[in-house]
Amino acid sequence: MVEYEARGITVRDVAPAVFIEAYALHLKNSDRFEIPKWTDLVKTGVHKELGPTDDDWYFVRAASIARKVYLKPGVGVGALRKWYGGQYRRGARAKTFQRAAGGLIRSVLQQLEETKVVEKTASGGRRITRVGQQDLDRIAGQVARGGNEE
Repeated sequence: MVEYEARGITVRDVAPAVFIEAYALHLKNSDRFEIPKWTDLVKTGVHKELGPTDDDWYFVRAASIARKVYLKPGVGVGALRKWYGGQYRRGARAKTFQRAAGGLIRSVLQQLEETKVVEKTASGGRRITRVGQQDLDRIAGQVARGGNEE
């Protein structure tokens, strides 16, 4: 196991999949983050054939978006739509790229704003707040130490 020095552990220091899983669990356990009623009815994009099968997919997407905003301050809904988009398979015709559902990403960002994790920038994008950064770094530190003390 890697020994960590006195410097703080940040989100950049831990594996993305492990961090997203831990932060999604944190969001699920927090009573401030609510899941919308429509989450069992939506697809995550037009390029998907079915909606997500995991019951906690909304929390996982929220954790992933929070990580993206942490790593790239100033990112907006359009850039996130591009990031979460994918290939739209059209049968015998050629595949084409389709962006992800913007309403879903906007909803997640609004929820993260309500919980004071992200805030709007003057240029229209989103950035992580001081409270949000402390929260994400605390979860990253727990992941790096190997425990998940909630």
